[in-house]
Amino acid sequence: MSDGNFNRALLPPTPIASGIKMGKQQMKAKAISAFKETIKEKFPTLTDEELQDIVMSFSSKL
Repeated sequence: MSDGNFNRALLPPTPIASGIKMGKQQMKAKAISAFKETIKEKFPTLTDEELQDIVMSFSSKL
C-alpha cells in the first residue's frame, strides 16, 4: 500500500493554490489600506498611535 506523499509526487505541480493565496493577500492589503484611508477621513483628530491600534485590530479580524 502506498502512502499519499508518493502519489502526490507523481502529479504535476499546480500553481493555482499559490495564485489563490497571493490574491487573498493582495485583497487583504487593499482592504487594510482602504480602511486606513476611511478612518483618517472620518476621524481626523486621531493620533497616529490610535490609528495604528485601530488598523491592527481590523487586520487581525480579517
